[in-house]
Amino acid sequence: MPIHLLYTLSGFGVGLIVGLTGVGGGSLMTPILILVFGIHPATAVGTDLLYASVTKTAGTAVHGWNGTVEWPVVAWLAAGSVPMTALTLFLLAWVGIDTGATDTVVTWVLSLALCGSAVVLIFRSRIEHGFGKSLAGISAAKARNLTIFTGMALGVLVSLSSVGAGALGATALMLLYPRLPMSRIVGSDIAHAVPLTLIAGIGHWLLGLSNIPILLSLLAGSIPGIILGSYSAARIPDRTLRYLLAGTLLIVGGRLVF
Repeated sequence: MPIHLLYTLSGFGVGLIVGLTGVGGGSLMTPILILVFGIHPATAVGTDLLYASVTKTAGTAVHGWNGTVEWPVVAWLAAGSVPMTALTLFLLAWVGIDTGATDTVVTWVLSLALCGSAVVLIFRSRIEHGFGKSLAGISAAKARNLTIFTGMALGVLVSLSSVGAGALGATALMLLYPRLPMSRIVGSDIAHAVPLTLIAGIGHWLLGLSNIPILLSLLAGSIPGIILGSYSAARIPDRTLRYLLAGTLLIVGGRLVF
């Protein structure tokens, strides 16, 4: 089978999972590019970032049209993530993209981000219960500051690994804004991922860390996959999907390191 068709099939599979669960784009696509296709880790991250920016732009358009984006929250997240993304890319360029140290850092950050996302998916209810009460009564100013700090953390994490904007970002928003409907949490998280992944993706591309032909093949499969997954999501139990994805992330995260 031609290699570009394998990329398209991979894009379809990941798109299907994203449509079913709402998370898993960066968590699955980057490891697939590294482990299955042998793509350089930094190039895999850069390609996936551009892939995510395109797919999540479409999602943002739908959520924006439906009025399910909390734009002030998106702006506060971006106020933290955009500067940290730029700083992370600057440091990546300064250290050098062809060094063994860069490969090691990207691989370890990716592995930790995958395992962290898996833990959040498995224990999301307990995390919400444990931290929800202490955060429920915080002032609007403190919530804004914590949102900016969350954006800063996501900026570093996503720039190095392409992972975290989905499961980790949405969980943070649920803890900080428990009164927001889930649809607005998801919509705001997706909307924030657009500037974050776009800027990080462009930065990786300028550093020569993206593969545009592979990107186009992935997108050719992911779009129908997302449509089919979104259509099928209501027919599969949410808990089954979360545990299936979490188990996959743990296995992949461990495989990257060991």
